[in-house]
Amino acid sequence: MASKRPHEDTDDTLSTSKKPRKGFSVGPANLPDGTHLRKVQKIKKDLIHKAKLKRSYAKLKERELDTKPTTYAYAPSEEPASLELHPARQAMLEAPEEPSQETASSNPADQRRPRSRKPKPIPFQKEAREAQKRKEEAQARQEAYEESTRQRQQKLEERKRFRKAMAKARTGGRNGQRKLGRESQVLLERVKRVVGE
Repeated sequence: MASKRPHEDTDDTLSTSKKPRKGFSVGPANLPDGTHLRKVQKIKKDLIHKAKLKRSYAKLKERELDTKPTTYAYAPSEEPASLELHPARQAMLEAPEEPSQETASSNPADQRRPRSRKPKPIPFQKEAREAQKRKEEAQARQEAYEESTRQRQQKLEERKRFRKAMAKARTGGRNGQRKLGRESQVLLERVKRVVGE
């Protein structure tokens, strides 16, 4: 018959059941060979290196503290600071105040008149001027066009009125003769218009 298993809380098992330290892992365990794995390995190496540096620095610091007592760079002195003023400051305080007022009044900045500034540059000023000029030209062309159309319409109406009057004058009267009085008035108007131009 097989021997019984010993209880886990015995002293023998505590000393022998110590697991070996595994370390630490960075990144996933199942990375394929390639750039990702190399990157993870580099990060792990950097972490280990930094930990070793910290540990060695801590050891050095501890060793230094043990061997050397702490001294401060600034040790307070027993003597209080003197209340004597610097000679230049003392001379400035003893000097009369009148010269300082004279220098203030003789300041050229106070005497000169305010500086006239250039007008602030307007962006696209040249383009705005050109646009205004084009606008004025377009307006002049529009007015000329409207004037010419008005004159043309006036001439057409005059011509229509003249034709109508001539047609009325040519129609015969009661006995079929032309109405010379009416025709003469129309012709006279035409002559006046031609001479007037």
